[in-house]
Amino acid sequence: MSNFEKILIANRGEIAIRVMRACREMNIGTVAIFSEPDKNSLHAKYADEAFLVGEAHPSKSYLNMHRIIDIAHMCGAEAIHPGYGFLAENAKFAKLCEDEGITFIGPSWQTIEAMGSKLASKHMMEKAGVPVLPYTPDGVTSLDEAKAISAEIGYPVIVKASAGGGGIGMQIVENEADLEEAIEKAMRIAASAFGDSTVFIEKYLVKPRHIEFQILADQQGNKIHLYDRECSIQRRHQKLVEEAPCPIMTEELRERMAASALKVAEASGYYNAGTVEFLYADGEYYFMEMNTRLQVEHTVTEMVTGIDLVRQQLAIAAGKKIPFTQEDIRLNGHAIECRINAEDPLNNFQADPGKIVRYRSPGGPGIRVDSGIHMGYAIPPMYDSMISKLCGWGIDRRESIERMRRAIYEYVIIGVRTTLPLHHAIMNNRHFIDGNTHTHFLQEEHVKANLARYLHEEETRMQTLANSLRHGKEAAAIATAVNVYIAAQKQQQDTNH
Repeated sequence: MSNFEKILIANRGEIAIRVMRACREMNIGTVAIFSEPDKNSLHAKYADEAFLVGEAHPSKSYLNMHRIIDIAHMCGAEAIHPGYGFLAENAKFAKLCEDEGITFIGPSWQTIEAMGSKLASKHMMEKAGVPVLPYTPDGVTSLDEAKAISAEIGYPVIVKASAGGGGIGMQIVENEADLEEAIEKAMRIAASAFGDSTVFIEKYLVKPRHIEFQILADQQGNKIHLYDRECSIQRRHQKLVEEAPCPIMTEELRERMAASALKVAEASGYYNAGTVEFLYADGEYYFMEMNTRLQVEHTVTEMVTGIDLVRQQLAIAAGKKIPFTQEDIRLNGHAIECRINAEDPLNNFQADPGKIVRYRSPGGPGIRVDSGIHMGYAIPPMYDSMISKLCGWGIDRRESIERMRRAIYEYVIIGVRTTLPLHHAIMNNRHFIDGNTHTHFLQEEHVKANLARYLHEEETRMQTLANSLRHGKEAAAIATAVNVYIAAQKQQQDTNH
């Protein structure tokens, strides 16, 4: 099959623009859908065609499967790219596309369905010889059984929803006395969020690392990996900082984990781009789940391999073979991604939607910013709070961190609170610099203690800039911001020494 002529992107914001950019390079027409609050959004303006999909609430717009299919038919789109989130891992939508003669840019609906169940996927991986943590293979059927198995596994344990993702409904249990309440809460949340109350119990690792492998697989059976990513810095089980490659990776460990990742792809009949996620602790790794879509953090893999993952997705969906072998893939340097969210990091990461009154993104060597917002744009409260993905590449990890520090200080966002101060704190944290991170890194005192100082510094800088801009003194404002940056860097250097 040749390239598609026209693709509908069933998403919004920066990921919709990211897909459209690849399409434009490949001379493929693009169709955007937008909800009523998004009528002036960048992704709607960037596309060749744009159609109103529905009201603000996702169920009336970006999750409205039949309306999206109708738009695809109306405009003649041959394929739909789901991005990530919304319908990206919805087996019903992938099957609906197939039934309607539209190519779903991702794996088959059968694979999405199989890997969408954490229990079913664990069964499959055990059979394939991929390491998994001890768990209840049939889910939780009674409290007495749950108590017996938890005692056998050993506390702490974690109660998880079998369906869905994003850490929704997870409950950590330290002892038997708290088990019943945790199970009831997890089941209630799972039923509400996913329409499936099935939960299971798994051994809980206190301070594991989150390491994942990017894979590509075509419809002819060829499968390769594009190396590893470290995604341990998270809030509420959702990633905030990702990097490639993993800073503690050895060749021996990479070989073993990559082999397991490819076994996962083989066992699930996978094709297109996907990510196999593992937990790692005390020299051992365990399969956690497979994300049957493009990841938010695909950027860092692109930066260290030079491979455009979206172009590969489009080509594989069109029936083409992967154009390179495993031996062709080489790591080049190090890349870090910071998710810049409209959130208050000192207030439990509460979302802070609002209007962006001033916006200037950073640039310079090694810096990439994927964003779907602009000055004057109002961040809607009903969607994800991510403003952009700030990425930095360097010849090694040290240079990548140095470039990220500089880029964070160049970034100007006025109008909403953001996670920029948190990323400032992380990039200057000794433990992070040494590569000593884990999934509860943000709860560590050495992070929290510095965050308040960096937040105050960032707010002072933004307020100074805002005041100067109001009086038409932009050059002076920029100079002030640079001076604050230089002073902070000197203070940090004095602290480190």
